[in-house]
Amino acid sequence: MSTRAKALLLILLVLVVDQISKIYIKLNFTIGEHVDVFNWFQIFFIENNGMAFGMEIGGKLFLTIFRIVAVGLLAYYLHTLIRKQWRTGYVLVIALLLAGAAGNIFDSVFYGVLFGPSTYYDVATFLPEGGGYAPLFHGKVVDMLYFPIIRNAAGETIFFSPVFNIADSAITVAVFLILLFFRKDFNDTLDGKKKQHAETVE
Repeated sequence: MSTRAKALLLILLVLVVDQISKIYIKLNFTIGEHVDVFNWFQIFFIENNGMAFGMEIGGKLFLTIFRIVAVGLLAYYLHTLIRKQWRTGYVLVIALLLAGAAGNIFDSVFYGVLFGPSTYYDVATFLPEGGGYAPLFHGKVVDMLYFPIIRNAAGETIFFSPVFNIADSAITVAVFLILLFFRKDFNDTLDGKKKQHAETVE
């Protein structure tokens, strides 16, 4: 299998798993509803307007446009890596980063028009008669992975408090892999150096 095919397969896999998990949670959980998988791991449904792990920077439309531009730049960067036959490991890490960045775009762009609102009392509906809960590009991101690993005596989570999703996880894993194993590759691409590689790219 060519490097290009591996990268595309990884992106597709992450996007499918991310969207299936989000749609299931959206249609079956109310806001704040949770299921204890282990005492240190919960499925906990929240929505947010912001970026990874619930951070918020600027307005909602700005964040959505920012995500789209970032994914476009990452896609071009990935295409360049494949064309220049960069080593497969680094190409796949960038593909993972791209998939994570693209995952939350679906929520931001389409969820507002596809779903009714999620509340603390009712689950969302798909394609409600009265229309969705927000205009195009103003949807909220669905989060559900919660790891309250360390708690204080009052039961409050000290670590790890953010609730996130599969797309956020892909971004985080990709960044850590770059920092730990592919820092030189990243720096070389920024310097414009062409990496020669024996693998052929279809």
